[in-house]
Amino acid sequence: MSDTQKLRLDLPLVLPDIHGTDDPCVKGLQDKLAGRPGIDEAHVTGVDEGKPQLCVHYDPNVISLGRLRELVQSEGLAMTDRFAHVLGRVNLPTHARFAKRIAEQLRALNGIIEADVSPGGVVRIEYDRSAIEEAKLKERLNALDINLDGARAGARASPAKSDAPVEQPETDTKAAKDEHAGHDHGDAGAAEGKGRGENAAAHGEKRHVHGKDEEDGEHSHEHGGLFGEKTELIFALLSGVFLVAGWLIGRNGSGPEWLPTACYVVSYFFGGFYTVKEAIENLRAKRFEIDTLMLVAAAGAAALGSWGEGALLLFLFSLGHSLEHYAMGRARRAIEALAKLAPDTATVRRASGTEVVPLAKLEVGDVVVVKPNERLPADGIVVVGTSSVNQAPVTGESVPVDKRPVEDGKAAVSNFERAAAENRVFAGTINGAGAMDVMVARKSDQSTMARVVKMVTEAEAQRSPTQQFTEKFERIFVPSVLALVVLLLGAGFVIDEPFSQTFYRAMAVLVAASPCALAISVPSAVLSGVARAARGGVLVKGGGPLENLGTLTSIAFDKTGTLTEGKPKLTDVVPAQGVPEQELLAVALAVEEHSDHPLAAAIVTGAKERLGDKADLLQASDVKAITGRGVQAQLGGETVHIGKPVLFTELPDSNVPADVDEANKKLVADGRTTMIVRKGSRFLGVIGVMDTPRPVAGQVMAELRKLGMERLIMISGDNQKVAEAVAQSVGLTEARGDLMPEQKVEEIKKLRAEHGKVAMVGDGVNDAPAMANATVGIAMGAAGSDVALETADVALMADDLAQLPFAVGLSRSTSRVIKQNLWVSLGVVAVLIPSTIMGLSIGTAVIFHEGSTLLVVFNALRLLAYKPFDKSAKAAEPGSESEKKA
Repeated sequence: MSDTQKLRLDLPLVLPDIHGTDDPCVKGLQDKLAGRPGIDEAHVTGVDEGKPQLCVHYDPNVISLGRLRELVQSEGLAMTDRFAHVLGRVNLPTHARFAKRIAEQLRALNGIIEADVSPGGVVRIEYDRSAIEEAKLKERLNALDINLDGARAGARASPAKSDAPVEQPETDTKAAKDEHAGHDHGDAGAAEGKGRGENAAAHGEKRHVHGKDEEDGEHSHEHGGLFGEKTELIFALLSGVFLVAGWLIGRNGSGPEWLPTACYVVSYFFGGFYTVKEAIENLRAKRFEIDTLMLVAAAGAAALGSWGEGALLLFLFSLGHSLEHYAMGRARRAIEALAKLAPDTATVRRASGTEVVPLAKLEVGDVVVVKPNERLPADGIVVVGTSSVNQAPVTGESVPVDKRPVEDGKAAVSNFERAAAENRVFAGTINGAGAMDVMVARKSDQSTMARVVKMVTEAEAQRSPTQQFTEKFERIFVPSVLALVVLLLGAGFVIDEPFSQTFYRAMAVLVAASPCALAISVPSAVLSGVARAARGGVLVKGGGPLENLGTLTSIAFDKTGTLTEGKPKLTDVVPAQGVPEQELLAVALAVEEHSDHPLAAAIVTGAKERLGDKADLLQASDVKAITGRGVQAQLGGETVHIGKPVLFTELPDSNVPADVDEANKKLVADGRTTMIVRKGSRFLGVIGVMDTPRPVAGQVMAELRKLGMERLIMISGDNQKVAEAVAQSVGLTEARGDLMPEQKVEEIKKLRAEHGKVAMVGDGVNDAPAMANATVGIAMGAAGSDVALETADVALMADDLAQLPFAVGLSRSTSRVIKQNLWVSLGVVAVLIPSTIMGLSIGTAVIFHEGSTLLVVFNALRLLAYKPFDKSAKAAEPGSESEKKA
């Protein structure tokens, strides 16, 4: 039996037109989830009864509920609106310990399923509408100074449709599985949600869930106080002023004897004001934190007559806190700046002229006027005018992209994700010298920029593996220190010294042993890394993917569209003996024009060029894809098969003629992707297609090796020789071809078993199952693709392989910074504890204590200025020049 507590969570699915668990949508969802790290099992129950439930057994320390929701949504499935998900910000200055306390208070509220608060102040909440009403939730959040109605920072947030779980503690996995059999999860969930108490989502290594999706946004925030956001810093500086004044007066002997003490008392007030407030909140929450220890130590110093030392302690502590808030605010504002890229209004073309409207009032199909050098207000399709657009704010591309109009704007808008790059534009990007009319394809809160800001903000609130380790360490370390202090208070029974000296030493040890630097070391680095990545056109969904990408040494690549241009061309047409080339092309064209596969598009384009006026003579029907093999259709009363040579070894009575087989082998040896065409019992010939490698692929692989990548592996559905030819041309270490989609998943699992961690790079759509089974799934060209954004752990917004070294290099730097911060924070504590026991003063201990806290924060902020380590890798840092212009 497991010694960790498990939870059971029920998330009802809405599965329209799905009548059984064999449905491709259901199976696709299960395949995408089942092998992902952190998920033990995924299955859908209750479909036959009309009450479908997604059941996922997962470890929340590895994968969050939010990621599960995105993966469900990426399969095109919806869920009921019983559960909701909101983002907000704490209106007060925050830090790691304050954030942790707020999160615990939120989790204690009935109806709150999950709650996370980042040191930067982002609040992420999952709640059950049947257990707590929206109005009541807002009331409770307002009481905690959490803002859900702030100014725009992306999309305005309001409780929106989402799924979170209703849970019940479980003792072991078997019990969980047994309860699923023949049980109506929805009813059970309702009952459990109302009575779950305060333990929800705060415990357990494993959870047992049932899935959902949402839409929301995030918010700006302001810190209150006499001097606004800078109040705490000003109070700290005033404390320092009165501390210095008291010291100078006392040293020079000028003025009455009570004046230095009076100055120290005023210094106590300003230095201890925010510390007292926080200590009171901690005590109300039954928490004994460093703030309380500092006050006890300062009070002890005053009781012993050491007013100056106590004032120094409070001054340094308050100054450290205020600078920590400032530094974290800088990292937070780097993320918030993304949300301000889109303009507040748009000029809409009407029948009577033009009209300026707020961005929120734009509707899909509206045509907006974009003047030269203006920022684009919405995602859309160019319908009038030509220009070049600086897309660096969204995709990180350093070179402006030329844009041209389409003939049918409405058709392109309805299929926005498949629109050509030259026709598609994004909100927040910058127009060049030409004026354009753009047809809106997405509302403002669903634009690519809004979605990126939302996802980055959510990522800020998610804990990384190292952060989880430090929190576990603190849970053991803090009680150990308190036990040591109790022992030190009894030192008078062993050595001859006054109790005042014993008490002073114990307080010094408390100050020295406080793990402030440890608490902020990891989240500050993760926040800075995520913010820098977003500014460079890379979306990283939290500390987990960032840390994993920074430590793994194996990357697998899909071939088509990733390592290659994704624009294959028809290069060879070899008819069988006695078959006219025109017949071979006409049959291939008639069948392949019904497919949207890139290879099919290449055949259609090439066949039309070669056939000319005779291109549309034949019409195929009943076209069916044969997964991983090819396509089947009916043409002129006969069955046509077009596919890989292996397809014909699996079909009855289909021995490939010697001349066709020989032609196929020759084309394969030349690096072509081949397809054999058979109509009825006649083999018509073989077609060769070639997809050229991306020009930057070789340079990218060289840069990845410099960054420490040892294994660069291609997994492809093409035959082994073609795969090896492409791999050799771009500098990969290995190629694995002839793989069906499910075999790609197995290869990823093998790589994980062999090497521990592996990343998978693909388009996030066709490669979704393989990416889901990798430690880190990386999608290219995610801008404008909802599925890629939701599927990937790391999304390269541009369709540019050169962004990959930037992402890997930044992750490597983040991992180094995290290690450095851990060594500093733990090292200072390791040195200070014995030093204070041996007599080091409280003031000196505070200097080193606060110094280490600021050191780890500012060390983390270096990541905001990250640049590739090698000037030759300039292409790996997307958007540097464009960002300056923006």
